[in-house]
Amino acid sequence: MFRPCLFAVSIAFGATASLGHAAPLSVRDSEGLRAACAAAGPGTVITLAPGNYQPGVFIANKNGAPGQPIVITGADPANPPVFVGGNEGLHFTSCSHLVLRNLLIRGPKDNGLNIDDGQPGSGSAHHVLVENVKVEDVGPQGNHDGFKFSGLDDFVVRDCTFHGWGGQAIDMVGCHRGLIEGCTFKGKQGFSQANGPLAKGGSREITIRGCRFERAGERCTQAGGWTDDSCFRPLNATAEAADITIEGCTFQGGEAPVTFAGVDGAVFRFNTVYDPDKWFMRILQEKTGPRLAQCQDGRVERNLFVFRSAKMDGVNVSANTKPETFTFTDNFWFAMDDPAKSRPRLPVAEQGGVHGVDPRFDAPNDGSFKPLNPEAAGYGATAFKPPSAAAARGSE
Repeated sequence: MFRPCLFAVSIAFGATASLGHAAPLSVRDSEGLRAACAAAGPGTVITLAPGNYQPGVFIANKNGAPGQPIVITGADPANPPVFVGGNEGLHFTSCSHLVLRNLLIRGPKDNGLNIDDGQPGSGSAHHVLVENVKVEDVGPQGNHDGFKFSGLDDFVVRDCTFHGWGGQAIDMVGCHRGLIEGCTFKGKQGFSQANGPLAKGGSREITIRGCRFERAGERCTQAGGWTDDSCFRPLNATAEAADITIEGCTFQGGEAPVTFAGVDGAVFRFNTVYDPDKWFMRILQEKTGPRLAQCQDGRVERNLFVFRSAKMDGVNVSANTKPETFTFTDNFWFAMDDPAKSRPRLPVAEQGGVHGVDPRFDAPNDGSFKPLNPEAAGYGATAFKPPSAAAARGSE
């Protein structure tokens, strides 16, 4: 059964403002960054001057401490250091209590930022904050990701931007207790962009909140997927993903705003979906096995869907799933090309729901999806009430 992901984000960084008393270490190139990381300990702050840096920086087994993370930050947020080209920009293995901030990664062939635990089940990658990091032009085709996280626990990705990628904007394999908030995912012509954020391989308690998706690929968000057995964390996980929350987000275009794929409990609520290309959502089972739950227990609540009925195929449901366990409650549906066709085809009957009423968005062509019609005021992203600022940002 789905349990809302209500963990306090402060688990990720209790008191990240307490950064120790040592003077920041200033670096101007990738070799300087490697040297500074080798010398870093709890509370170290490493500042990177503006300019171009060589990619392929690999850092292993560096650990801050609660309240004293190791911080790697661009010195000037308006003019961040740029890691250009190569196979990957930055790679951190078995690191904990780490903050990455104000960086730009451009044009890697494989992955932009890679954070992993070294070996499945080691639990060595945890308590990481990634903030105001931009990744662009990854791939451009195939399974090449903006951020690749494997076995990462207790993490926050905040105010990051993804523009053009091949596989996943954020690929999470066996990750737990994570928050992705305030990020922008923007597709780019010539890039395959299979998924935006994707959580699979035993991932649990992941929240995607207050993000913006602009033509962000085939599956703008995905809960679950297909993972090789050896990559699950834990190895005996009973679902590809569980307890996944997608809330307060805005979706413009893209084949489907959300795909549930072998997930055991997920919620999609208070999101605004504008002009999707094919489906309202997908309910799939990509990997089967005796221990893995069939896709089940999804909740779709208080969303605002504005679409063109002429190109919509409704909800895509595959075999080996349990669509009857999904619930649809109090959603707002409007077909802008033919309001009489605003009632969607759903796998189960919806409780409540509004159909055929124009929300009258403020300026949709400019990306503003504030409904001017009072009847739509309680639906979609503008109606979402996030946790208090203190709870949402932890105790920074």
